Amino acid sequence: MALFQGPIGIRNIGVYYPENIETSDDIANQSGIPEEVIRVKFGIESKHKAAIGETVSDMCVKAAQDCIKGIIEPEEIDLIIYHGSEYRDYYLYNCSAHIQHKLGAVNAKTFEIHNLCSSGALSLQVAKSLMITQPELKNVLLVVGTRESDLIDYKNSRARFMFNFGDGAAACLIQKGYEKNQILETEMITDGRFAADVAVYGVGNVNFHKNKIVDKSLQNAEAAADGSIGYYGLDVADPANMKENLDPISLPNFCKVIAGAVEKSGYGKNDINFLAPIFMKNSILKLILSEFDMTEEQSFILKNFGHVQSADAYISIYEGLKLGKIKDGDLVVMLGAGTGYSWAATAVRWG
Repeated sequence: MALFQGPIGIRNIGVYYPENIETSDDIANQSGIPEEVIRVKFGIESKHKAAIGETVSDMCVKAAQDCIKGIIEPEEIDLIIYHGSEYRDYYLYNCSAHIQHKLGAVNAKTFEIHNLCSSGALSLQVAKSLMITQPELKNVLLVVGTRESDLIDYKNSRARFMFNFGDGAAACLIQKGYEKNQILETEMITDGRFAADVAVYGVGNVNFHKNKIVDKSLQNAEAAADGSIGYYGLDVADPANMKENLDPISLPNFCKVIAGAVEKSGYGKNDINFLAPIFMKNSILKLILSEFDMTEEQSFILKNFGHVQSADAYISIYEGLKLGKIKDGDLVVMLGAGTGYSWAATAVRWG
């Protein structure tokens, strides 16, 4: 079997932002944390909140429609890869197939990649690799959606680092033979020590036999009555222990995957023109940028979006292009990280 030797590029990026807005003041009122701390230390000025009844698959379809409009028809999509939140329309269900059906992409194969918030950079490389080896794959659509804000209880201080979770969706059309925006190489690091530090602990086989079904129902009813998330909420087992072990390695690992992706792609660490990051504190972003002799003008701060799972890097590029921050010939690095813990970066030669 002959491998495809030509270019594989990002044809377009589409987004969907829910209309409802949650501000730093809203978060402060619900959490009891001063608004200035939410805005300055947490780095959140506002974020989007999905409406009641607005599902992850709904948002993904809207982002996908925005992405392919005027370029191809849904029937021309050969493969759809969903790499968004594991919290989707239903528990244990095929969201990628649901998106295919709603979009009308009747000829598309589908599957899902779940690696939490590092999935974006990884999915670009997976899609590229499949397109190199599979002759029939000409148009591949990556989709990501999340409304994990549903799982955050602002009264749960253990979950403070997740107060930045915002809702929304993004889609990325990749085309074989497209000479612009070429996907280069990916670097990834995983440290499994943190695998169970963050979870919805009440769901899954570990605790399935510890609670009777009726007890779960009562607990859910009680949670609904007092307005908290309760049983279905994201939680952190030991925040102090996680922070103690994660803080010393997180910044170095961010820098390692960025440098690794760039070097694998044949460039030096000072060749990067734009960093499309996951949501992070502005202080951390500044440290990363300084490591590569970059300024804040060479990135996009997600202060009005929050952390939209692995859509963050797509949003950064989408908004960066609108602001004129990305130009033809620029070396762009898409950066992600997910609890568990994984760090990932993919380089793209833009234009």
